[in-house]
Amino acid sequence: MKNLILSIAFFISSTVAFSQSAFDKFEDKDGVTTVIVNKKMFEMMSKVKVDTKDKEVQQYMSLLKKLDNLKVFTTDNAKVAGEMKSTVTNYLKSNPLEELMRVNDEGKKVNIYVKSGASENIVKELLMFIDTPNGKANQTVVLSLTGNFNLDEISALTEKMNLPGGAELDKASKGKK
Repeated sequence: MKNLILSIAFFISSTVAFSQSAFDKFEDKDGVTTVIVNKKMFEMMSKVKVDTKDKEVQQYMSLLKKLDNLKVFTTDNAKVAGEMKSTVTNYLKSNPLEELMRVNDEGKKVNIYVKSGASENIVKELLMFIDTPNGKANQTVVLSLTGNFNLDEISALTEKMNLPGGAELDKASKGKK
């Protein structure tokens, strides 16, 4: 019985470890621009003294407390872009996320997936994949965000941090209501 419990614990921990590190292989890869923000940084950012009368600033500060990790990987290298696409596909097979939005606009393909939390509006994980292989800006972006947040709040974060895909997330948050 003890071995069974240890085996189950090992399986669960390896699955969690894989899901957290699926995209980490791009972190130090040549030709990839990386932005990684961890929970500690979000906690520190949420404690910054700001004008608490501004409602938008209050919402932004509230959101920061709900986030665990933000990872953004961007490349214009076709080979690395192919690896990113393959990694996203494999990740979605082993971590079923709900497709929230799909856009194909003049060669730019945007896919946004979420894993819902306690209610429909609460998101535990958001994954966005943007691919523009034939567009004007030959750029591929993978954005992974984890925490326990409301989708409406995310567009404010991407706008404030000037992250790629902010406009797409804003459209997705309006479509989920």
